[in-house]
Amino acid sequence: MTTDAESESAIPRYRDPLCLIPVAAGLWWLLAGHGLWWLLCALVPGCLMIAGGVSLFLWPGEVKQTHYLALGGFLGVPLGLLAALGGNAGDALLAAAVSAAIFVFAGRAALRAAPQVAGAPVPPQELRVYAKSAVDEALLGFFVGVARFPGGELAERLCREAEALEQALHTNGWLDDPAAFHLAPAAPAQVTTIARRTAGVDYQQLRFASEFAPRGGLPGGERWGAHARNRDCSAWLHRHDAPGRPWLLCIHGYRMGYPWIDFRLFEPALLHQKYGLNLLMPLLPLHGPRRAGRMSGDLYLDGDLLDLLHAQTQALWDLRRHVAWIRAQEPQARIGVLGYSLGGYNASLLAAHEDGLEFVVAGIPVSDFVPLLWQHVPPPLRAFFAARGLDSGRYRNLLKVVSPLALPPKPAPERLHIFAGSADRVVPPDQPVNLMRHWQREAVWYPGGHLTFRGEPAVERCIEDAMVGAGWPLAGMRSEG
Repeated sequence: MTTDAESESAIPRYRDPLCLIPVAAGLWWLLAGHGLWWLLCALVPGCLMIAGGVSLFLWPGEVKQTHYLALGGFLGVPLGLLAALGGNAGDALLAAAVSAAIFVFAGRAALRAAPQVAGAPVPPQELRVYAKSAVDEALLGFFVGVARFPGGELAERLCREAEALEQALHTNGWLDDPAAFHLAPAAPAQVTTIARRTAGVDYQQLRFASEFAPRGGLPGGERWGAHARNRDCSAWLHRHDAPGRPWLLCIHGYRMGYPWIDFRLFEPALLHQKYGLNLLMPLLPLHGPRRAGRMSGDLYLDGDLLDLLHAQTQALWDLRRHVAWIRAQEPQARIGVLGYSLGGYNASLLAAHEDGLEFVVAGIPVSDFVPLLWQHVPPPLRAFFAARGLDSGRYRNLLKVVSPLALPPKPAPERLHIFAGSADRVVPPDQPVNLMRHWQREAVWYPGGHLTFRGEPAVERCIEDAMVGAGWPLAGMRSEG
């Protein structure tokens, strides 16, 4: 039996007149006030609302429309309040309110246009869920807005190198045996620890040489190795003096890698102090102090599309090197893994290659980069790539050696855990469903988006169940108190 929510989501209206609402809102933004200050505040949100509304009405189906519409609404709230400094307080407050409404509208439009996925629940069609979806859409608007897409000579080189890369992977047998592509790193011999304090939280920064080197002869390997700051591993460490405490390896998401944000997701007050765990938070390649661009994560998922192979190969190497460091300290260490988003992908990849992990929790996990990235590549560039043999199928084949879906996981099924959001717009439900099917495990679903999982009871229960199922002696758990 099909519910009303399923029907509305499965059969979107073509040229929905409601899409003209953002157009009217954007025009009002641009025309309501007077003076240069108002115009400066109104220009970005007004233009994004008009562009998003017009494109939604005339050309429905392009994913970027709701990204930019939500971003316009999101920016319009603080800019509306800022516009009040120019003396138009009433109009400015109304502009902020209109922007908030358009922000929620964008979340609603995105969620209702999303295809339903077998194995995932239908998200509630409610105002709060639309708002959560809009948060994701605004984040995607930012991500796509700052992304670097290959063009000119880089696009030509990508096509040439993709063919050479595929040939090298095939010749060496790595496409048939992805495990053979990866080498197992040794524990680092020289490690530096530095006492740090951020936002009242004391911790240590762990640093050692990565010693990762791309496989010889692979296209782009030398360029990847030229990222000087990426040659050192870095991690945030919370460790108890008493020996024998379990270790939780915490893997952050895309564009994270700074203590002030990492500690909000992996809460030391809860995980380290209340539960009594040792926490090790490795920084993924090109993130935080390892960055190669202005922002954390630059060049990991944008720029040269083939660099993602090297990024994920090094990510797996570095994570295993951190595990080796833990075991060098404590040979009998009990190690569990918790990763969010991009960290969920890497937690899943680690589960396919590392023996002895007591559990793995893949939170809101990416499982296949190709559809997430390919949909944002501009259509003319996709056509250019396809004409030269680099389509999404070939790109997926190139990434097979770093796919968590290419090999069976090493932990037993009962030690594998997944949680996901039914209204997630950054990592849509088909991504965790793919991992569910590969792991043959059901996911824990919550009715929210990508950035709004914190505080969800289902998520907290999933993480606790992983620890309890592994037999970890935890004090003060919510399930016990």
